[in-house]
Amino acid sequence: MEVEREIKKMTLGHDFGAGASCLKCKDKCEGFELHFWRKICRNCKCGLTDHDVQMDTEENKKVGKLFEDTKYTGLIAKLKTDGVPTYQGNAVTISLAGPATASLVLPSAAASVLPPHATASTAPPHGSPSAAPHNATATPAPGSAPAVPPSAVRAAALPVSVNSAAQANVVPARKDVPMQSITYEWAPPGATQYLAVRYIELLPPEKRPVAGTEGAAYRRQQMARQLPEHDQDPSMCHELSPDEVKLMQQFVRKYKDEALGVGDIRLPEEMASMQAWGPGGVGDGGVGSRPGAGPGGVGSGAGGVGSGGWAGPGAGAGPGGVGAGTWAGPGTGAGGSCHQCQKPMRQGEPAVYAERAGYDKLWHPACFVCCTCSELLVDMIYFLKKGKLYCGRHYGDSEKPRCGGCDELIFSNEYTQAEDQNWHLKHFCCFECDCVLAGETYVMENDKPVCKPCYMKSHAVRCAACQQPVEPEAQRVSYGEHHWHAQPQCFQCSGCAKCLMGERFMATQGFLFCSVECKKKKTAA
Repeated sequence: MEVEREIKKMTLGHDFGAGASCLKCKDKCEGFELHFWRKICRNCKCGLTDHDVQMDTEENKKVGKLFEDTKYTGLIAKLKTDGVPTYQGNAVTISLAGPATASLVLPSAAASVLPPHATASTAPPHGSPSAAPHNATATPAPGSAPAVPPSAVRAAALPVSVNSAAQANVVPARKDVPMQSITYEWAPPGATQYLAVRYIELLPPEKRPVAGTEGAAYRRQQMARQLPEHDQDPSMCHELSPDEVKLMQQFVRKYKDEALGVGDIRLPEEMASMQAWGPGGVGDGGVGSRPGAGPGGVGSGAGGVGSGGWAGPGAGAGPGGVGAGTWAGPGTGAGGSCHQCQKPMRQGEPAVYAERAGYDKLWHPACFVCCTCSELLVDMIYFLKKGKLYCGRHYGDSEKPRCGGCDELIFSNEYTQAEDQNWHLKHFCCFECDCVLAGETYVMENDKPVCKPCYMKSHAVRCAACQQPVEPEAQRVSYGEHHWHAQPQCFQCSGCAKCLMGERFMATQGFLFCSVECKKKKTAA
C-alpha cells in the first residue's frame, strides 16, 4: 500500500515558479516552464534556482521531510499540526553599533573553574596549590568571585546590542550611536547567539547568509544543489516502477539511520571540559580535569581537584593535593587541530562537531565542507561515509549511479553508459527535442547529447563557401572563425578556383587564395 500511495502522488509541481523570469537569460527567456522530467526550464534550459522564484517555503518542506523520523527532527524541524515536520530556517536579525559602543564578552577564563558536583571550601586561584581537603563543604569566601561553569572562557569582543548569551557580560551600547541591523537568513540551530554570530563571521565573506547578498543567494543555490528533492522523495521522480520506489525508500531509510547528521557548534575548550567532567569523572578521591590518571579519582592530581583547563593535564601536587593545569594563552592551538586543514583551533572561536564522526574530531567553520565538491555543507547538514563528510548529492552519487538526463539516482538494474555518464534507458534522449537516441547519431553539445537534425538546425557551423551547414560526421577545414567543407568545390582559391586541399593558402575575411597574385586580382575586382 505504501508503494502504491507513493506512485499515485507522484508529481513534479509544474505550476510552481511558472512564468518567473530567468536571472541569467533575462529577456531571452519567456518565463519559467518546467520540463516534464529534466527539472529545467523548457524555454532557456536553466534550472529553477536560476529563476526569480521564492523558494523558502519549498526548501523548508524539503528539509523537514529529510529529517522526518530521525533523531534530529526536534532540533532542525518543527512538527506541524498534521504531523509533517517543516524546517525552520532559523533566521536571525542582529543590531550592531560602532566598535566602541557595545561588546559581548564571555566571562574570564582566569576565574576558578569547578564542575557543578565538586565540593571545595573555596575556588583556588588559577595555578595556585591548595591543601584543602577533597571532601570539604563548599563555602565561598566573602568577596570572592563565584564559581563559573566549564563553558566560561574569554572570547573576542563582539559589538552587539542584543540580549546576551547565557553567562555573558554585556557592555550596553551608547544611545547616541545609530544601530545597524543585519539579518542572517540562517544561523546554526541550538547555538547561543554569540556562537551563532561568531560562526558566521568565520565563514568566507561571499558565503555568509546575509539577507540580500550573494552569500544568501549562494546558500539557496547550494540548498537546491546539495539536497535535491528527488534524492529523498519518490513522488518527485519521473515514472518509477513499484520496485524502484521500494528500493528508493530503503535507500532513504538507510542514509537517515547511518549517515545523515547536523553539525554542532561549540567552543573546543567547553567541549574539553564537558568530556573531562562527563560520566566517570568523579572518583572516591575527588575530581580531576583530565580523564583516567589514578584509581582514587580522575585527573593528574590523585585524590585532588584539578582546576586546570583545556590546554593540558594538571601538575599533580601529590595525594590530597590540587592539580593545577595551564592555559596555553590566546591564539594558540590548545583546543586541537581541524580535521580538514590540520591547522590549530584558536581559543575562544567556535568549532563544528559532527556527532557521527565522534566528538574527538572538530572543524573550522569554513572547513566543514563536502569531500567531493569542497563546498560548505549547507546549513551544516552532512552525510558521513567511511569517515568522510559528503553533501547529500555526492553521498547519493557514491551509493548509486545518477542519470545525466533527469538528475535522479538510478534504482533500476538496467541503464546505459555513454560519454562518461549514466542514463536511464528512457532518458538517453536529445536535449533539444527529447527523441530517444538509442542506435542514432548524436553530437555532444555542452555535455548534453543532441540528435543530428537538432544539431544541424541549431548548432552546426556553416561553410564559408556554400553557406550550407556542415554535417557532424563530415570532414571540414577550420581557420579562425571560418569553416569549409573539406571538398574541392568548397575549399578552393577564390581567385582561380584551384583546389587547396593539401596546399598552402592565404585566408582573408573568409576568402581563400593560393597566391598573392590571386588575392590582388580579387581585391581589384
